[in-house]
Amino acid sequence: MKDGGAGSGLARDVIGDRESHGGDEQAVYAYAREDLDTWAQELGRTVASGSFGENLTTAGIDVNGALIGERWSIGADVELEVTSPRVPCSTFRGWMGIPGWLKTFTLAAIPGAYLKVLAPGAVSAGDEIVVSYRPNHDVTVALMFRAYTLEPDLIEFIGAALDPNERD
Repeated sequence: MKDGGAGSGLARDVIGDRESHGGDEQAVYAYAREDLDTWAQELGRTVASGSFGENLTTAGIDVNGALIGERWSIGADVELEVTSPRVPCSTFRGWMGIPGWLKTFTLAAIPGAYLKVLAPGAVSAGDEIVVSYRPNHDVTVALMFRAYTLEPDLIEFIGAALDPNERD
């Protein structure tokens, strides 16, 4: 994984639409293998790692339950920070080829997380992801996604919870 720049946090990863995707705050898109398996069962088809456009497929970590600002250590060197949920776009709809896909995906509210690279390094398949820091608030990836897409009344709560002046 690399840091900085207006693209992906992964070497040789390509961002097709740099105006809407990528950049330091969206350098890595993580999605849980367990959630892909749930979708596979619901859709009645195989959902391979990377099918949702993620460039980090996790196992054993609750990506949607991660707190905004949470940090993950991977391998000897890499440290990532959770920045936001992924909000689905028309490109994602096209990949899936399922009528009504964006609505179905949104209603499920298991969007996966964008992360920024705090410390670059090499990541290999099977490397353990360790939560190295959890902030003192209750704003998860899934909650922020619901605020952005389904429950706009949550925006005020999220703003207050993420404001360090409003916390204990």
